[in-house]
Amino acid sequence: MRRARIAVLVSGGGTNLQALLDAQESGALQSGEIVLVLSDRPGAYALTRAAAAGIETAVTPDEAALQRLLEARGIELIVLAGYLHILSAAFVARYPNRILNIHPSLIPSFCGRGCYGLHVHEAALRRGVKVTGATVHFVNEIPDGGEILLQKAVAVQPGDTPETLQKRVMREAEWVILPAATEAVAKRILEEERHEHL
Repeated sequence: MRRARIAVLVSGGGTNLQALLDAQESGALQSGEIVLVLSDRPGAYALTRAAAAGIETAVTPDEAALQRLLEARGIELIVLAGYLHILSAAFVARYPNRILNIHPSLIPSFCGRGCYGLHVHEAALRRGVKVTGATVHFVNEIPDGGEILLQKAVAVQPGDTPETLQKRVMREAEWVILPAATEAVAKRILEEERHEHL
């Protein structure tokens, strides 16, 4: 069965990558297959996770090299899973509605340039929100500005620290909606391809 070819771009520990690998293993992600994991940082633990799953890895901070790798591997869908490098408008324009990102808040809250990782949860707690969550969106030339695909809300608990909130948002939202959105977009890629051949 043909599956859409997916590259996952990572910068850190790779917990969202692990959620995607688990979804692939369980069959929740069946319309796409992760064939390449790329990092802009050589020591990223996400690369170890990918290698353990038998997936090809590469490291490059250079966008031109990144693009050559994606083209050489026939990549059809790019998933940013904790990738901290902001892609250029020219790069993004080559992959319209083919790049997904997971953001740890309910966009449009706590998003945009400089809002990533623990910074997002610190800002949410500072603001005193009672509900936060995560968003999967398409990537365009504006940081966190692309069309929203999925969101999931998570309650803020009394006594939360940025770290406890981050863990809850990952567990209850990010690891749920990123595989679901990846499957939905991969499925759509295959359907579009079938229609073209009719």
